[in-house]
Amino acid sequence: MTAAQTSPSPVPPGPVERFTDADAALALVKDLYDRNTAYLRNRFAAFTRGEDGGRREQAHYPYVRLSTASAATVDTRLAYGFVEGPGTYSTTLTRPDLFDRYYREQLSLLLRNHHVPLEVGVSDEAIPIHFAFPQGMHVEGDLTPERLAGLPDLFDLPDLARMDDTIVNGTYEEALNTVRPLALFTAPRVDFSLHRLRHYTATAPEDFQNFVLFTNYQFYVDEFIRMAREIMEPASDPELADYRSQYDRFVEPGGVIAHNADRGAIPARRPPTARGCSACRRCPPTT
Repeated sequence: MTAAQTSPSPVPPGPVERFTDADAALALVKDLYDRNTAYLRNRFAAFTRGEDGGRREQAHYPYVRLSTASAATVDTRLAYGFVEGPGTYSTTLTRPDLFDRYYREQLSLLLRNHHVPLEVGVSDEAIPIHFAFPQGMHVEGDLTPERLAGLPDLFDLPDLARMDDTIVNGTYEEALNTVRPLALFTAPRVDFSLHRLRHYTATAPEDFQNFVLFTNYQFYVDEFIRMAREIMEPASDPELADYRSQYDRFVEPGGVIAHNADRGAIPARRPPTARGCSACRRCPPTT
């Protein structure tokens, strides 16, 4: 087992280390996230067995922070990777496994544009117990009504009041001499969106690519599914097979995976059926 899986306690809030290397900074973010979410999962497992002892359990998101005394001279063709002026900027981070490439690029640009180290640590933003299960486990499903009633007393739950869009909407009001936002969305807001993706599409966030197409008719979805299934079929025409080979697999709603036959036949795979919404206690099951 890894250290994260057997972690006896979470890493408490506070700064941990400063970095001038993006890879090293991201490695620590991953370690902090893995350790703290593993702790919550372990304590929740104890809670379901009645072994919690009535003690409140908390673990917190990692953060990255940058402090600079001057404005950076940057390539203005990019709308990201720098801060607008002197000050201290910080944001909480989540799912470094999913956002590995994105975080790596952002941290690299911040270091290159500002020539100051990045501070990585543990924030005071608690991780809701639901979000400690990235695969969307429906945490309330196996609890008795009595245990369910005690869940908010022992674990942090998703708080919609703290998951607003004030930063990205430009309505965020900051006090003087305070830490400014380094990102448009906080970690809890990102986690909430990831769980919404799974809830409304019955598809894991890991299977999404760069774009989401919204439609207003089911038959559009049915047609996309038909076309994608066809592309996964073997093609006798070499030119068509070459075109289709750019696609690795097709993930249908519900997690049914069809691999491209022109790249090697693999049987379709269906994951366990989702039991319900993992972001709140009010939504109906997704399947």
